Amino acid sequence: MTNQESAGLGQQDNRTPIAKVVLVGHCGFDQGSISRAVAAALPGVAIESTYNTAGLTQHTRPDSLLLINRVLDGRFVTASGIDLIAELANADSPPLMMLISNFPESQAQAVQAGALQGFGKSELGHPQTVKKLQALT
Repeated sequence: MTNQESAGLGQQDNRTPIAKVVLVGHCGFDQGSISRAVAAALPGVAIESTYNTAGLTQHTRPDSLLLINRVLDGRFVTASGIDLIAELANADSPPLMMLISNFPESQAQAVQAGALQGFGKSELGHPQTVKKLQALT
């Protein structure tokens, strides 16, 4: 099984490995803890944050992983991370996306909308979360 298969991407998916992780709509405190966890799991991968639709547009590339907050903090076209995932999933070359939420029902909705299985803030640094992230590189 390839890294992308173990991340839930499937055998036929020929995506480019991620070059950048973008934290979308997280408050300052969460942005710091998520950044540290991602940096530990993916040394050398660029980490950026965005708090608005214009900033998100420049990061929406096939080699980006968007870690999207369930309730977006900032200025987006919607306050719902799940709605944002559904919108971005319709792009010609959508980025990889994961929802950051501790709620299993929200995770299921995000996957149905087009995201990979994400993780909650309570799972930062857990071995399973590290494996999910490393499988995308």
